[in-house]
Amino acid sequence: MPETIGDYSPAPDLLRDKVILVTGAGDGIGRTAARTFAAHGATVILLGRTTQKLEQVYDEIEAAGGPQPAIFPMDLAQARIENFEHFAEAVDQEFGRLDGLLHNASLLGQRTPIANYHYGTWEQVMQVNVNAAFGLTKTLLPMLEKSEAGSIVFTSSSVGRKGRAFWGAYAVSKFATEGLMEVLADEMDGVSSIRVNSINPGATRTNMRAAAYPAEDPKGVTAPEDLMPTYLYLMGDDSSDVNGRQFNAQG
Repeated sequence: MPETIGDYSPAPDLLRDKVILVTGAGDGIGRTAARTFAAHGATVILLGRTTQKLEQVYDEIEAAGGPQPAIFPMDLAQARIENFEHFAEAVDQEFGRLDGLLHNASLLGQRTPIANYHYGTWEQVMQVNVNAAFGLTKTLLPMLEKSEAGSIVFTSSSVGRKGRAFWGAYAVSKFATEGLMEVLADEMDGVSSIRVNSINPGATRTNMRAAAYPAEDPKGVTAPEDLMPTYLYLMGDDSSDVNGRQFNAQG
């Protein structure tokens, strides 16, 4: 059963000295999460497809006085296991460990019946939303094991918990995301300091939301900043005993 955290006031230095990777960090929720983690003391690794966007987030974090972030451009749609292995080696050489991993990057794909769904689009959505998340997780687990309290957070969706017509590969990918979270959490339970959970952001003012609901007034949709208490809770040590659970970022 999905949970909410209620009122949560994170300490200003909640993430001090932590190294946290955010995928899809150049825009939307990923950008806001990266900035928020840095504001609470984390050194953030910004992973995304567009270097210019990552550089903008980098500059925003530095301008706000946060720890110097790191940039790692990667197109998850084209990435293979060799790319993930290379990235894990770079993280190990630069930081020696990883304390948090936010799987935020996702593709929406088509909003159309399954009968009309384009196979190539289906493959691309599954690659970014599921396969890349698996590949990054698999190769980064040794880095997370070096943390005293490693946290992996997968981004889910309401359509990944109850299927809805016309959501196609996106919905199916989020069901797979929940499955990956639960399997990995069960494997970590009692034998590792790593905890694994999922967040459903809910309706959020992002470009993906605008693409899914083009007629919607974005002013009536929750801003990414309003979701951050849940993200901070799951990345900080206040949730060190929380594993294998589903959270809704909106009540």
